[in-house]
Amino acid sequence: MKILLLCIGRTREKDVASSIERYCARIPHYIPFRMDCLPDVKTGPAMTPERQKALEGEKILASLQPGDFLLLLDERGREYTSREFAGWLDKKSVSLSGRLVLAVGGPYGFSKEVYERADSMLSLSKMTFPHELVRLFIVEQLYRAMAILRGEPYHHD
Repeated sequence: MKILLLCIGRTREKDVASSIERYCARIPHYIPFRMDCLPDVKTGPAMTPERQKALEGEKILASLQPGDFLLLLDERGREYTSREFAGWLDKKSVSLSGRLVLAVGGPYGFSKEVYERADSMLSLSKMTFPHELVRLFIVEQLYRAMAILRGEPYHHD
């Protein structure tokens, strides 16, 4: 299994970007991993949230390949403990023939078309976080899951 993290826009906060890069560099030691930041949609006074979600959704859908399992990071998704998430990833690594694509949407979330294409949704919390922090949280959890699966001492119950 290969994991692709799709994000809309770049990470602007340098400290957050540095932390994301650190985890992104660690994950490939366990599993093929890549993070792609799709360009922001140019906004202006005439851009509605629905139109912005539609344009971002087109970019996300265009990045997918046949056979990809699309997991949306969304507040309405399922919540897992770190160990449960590691177990879920372990099962997917055996059952998936394509890539596992985790998607972080833009400021207004995902378009209807992206929700319709999604195979599953994951919630990191019932709280709302800035998209830059969601990127950091998910790459840390991916790294943590790999360490759990390998029995390494990174995770403490």
